[in-house]
Amino acid sequence: MNEHPPPNLGLDLVRVTEAAALAAGRWMGLGRQDEADQAAAEAMVEALNTLDMDGHIVIGEEGKLGTHSPLDSGNKVGTGNGPEVDVVVDPIEGRNLLARGHPDAVAVAGVAPRGSMWSPGPAVYMEKIVVDREAAESLVPQCMDAPAAWTLALVARVKKKEMHDLVVFVLDRPRHQDLIEEIRAAGARAMLRSDGDVAGALLAATPNTNVDVLMGVGGVPEGVIAACAVKALGGGMLGRLAPQSVEERETIKAAGLDSRQILNCYQLVCVVHQDIVERIT
Repeated sequence: MNEHPPPNLGLDLVRVTEAAALAAGRWMGLGRQDEADQAAAEAMVEALNTLDMDGHIVIGEEGKLGTHSPLDSGNKVGTGNGPEVDVVVDPIEGRNLLARGHPDAVAVAGVAPRGSMWSPGPAVYMEKIVVDREAAESLVPQCMDAPAAWTLALVARVKKKEMHDLVVFVLDRPRHQDLIEEIRAAGARAMLRSDGDVAGALLAATPNTNVDVLMGVGGVPEGVIAACAVKALGGGMLGRLAPQSVEERETIKAAGLDSRQILNCYQLVCVVHQDIVERIT
C-alpha cells in the first residue's frame, strides 16, 4: 500500500492543458486574443516543465503572436529526466472564440515517442477528413479527391444512416464555399463554425456525438494534434498538405515536401520505439 503508482504522462498532460485553460479563461470576452494566448502559453510551458520527460516541441506557437513564444518549435520542455518525446501544443485552439466570449475554445497538447510525429516544416495548411471508429473503415485514400457526396455515401452506409442524418463539421471560411455546397447538395447537414479545428475533429472522432465527419482545410499543427486524438480514440483520419498561396506552395516544394501525399493518422503519428511507449504509459 506504500508503493506509488507508476507515472502516467497522459494524466499529467491533463494538468498541463488545465493550467493553460485557467490562464486563458481570465481573458474570455475581452477581445484581446494575443494577450490571452501569451498568458496561456506561459502557463502551459510552466506546467510542461514539471513533467519528467525530455520533450522536444515539433510544432509550436511561432508566428501566431508575431513574437517568439516559450512554446516555439524546437524548444525543449520537461525536466529532461524521462522518455524522449515529441510534443505538439496549442494553448488556445479557437482564439477568436475565446476573445468574443464564445464556447468551444480548448487548450490542447499531444506527446508521442521522439521521431514519431509528422512535422512538415514550413507548411501552414492541410486538408483533413476525420470520422469515428465506426466509420474508420470507410475512409480510403480516394476520398481526398472524390466529390464530397461519394465520401459521405461511404460513411452513411457504414454508419447505417440516411444521408440527411449525417452532420459534417466544416470551418466557415471562403475557401470552403464549394465544399459546403457539395455537402448540402448531397443531402447532408453542414455544421459551420468560425474556429475550432481540433474541437471539430474531436467531435467527429468521438462515438455517439452529433457530428459524423470533419471535412476541409485547416492548420497543420491542428491536424497533427487531431491525429493524436483520433489515433487514441480509434477513429479514422486522412490528411495532406493544402497550400493556400503560391508562396506557401513554393516554400513546400523547396523543402522537398510532397503536397500530393495522403497520410492517415497512423502515419501522421507513428510508433517508432515500443520501449519508449511502455515507459510513457
